[in-house]
Amino acid sequence: MKPRIYLKVGDRVKHLRYNVWGCGKVVEEKHSSLEGGFCLVRVLFDDGIERSFINDMDNEACCYYAGVRII
Repeated sequence: MKPRIYLKVGDRVKHLRYNVWGCGKVVEEKHSSLEGGFCLVRVLFDDGIERSFINDMDNEACCYYAGVRII
């Protein structure tokens, strides 16, 4: 079963709870080749820090549920 992906490379995002981070851009996607493995994205925010998030809408820890939104 393929994961339901939320973000893709190039998407512009913001975090609802951390406005001080500024806006971010998805710079990398990583997908596990194993059944049930994680899908991750790395986002470079305006504050200069890259942060990683789970990118599978079927996972309760997905970045969408954590507050990351596409702008």
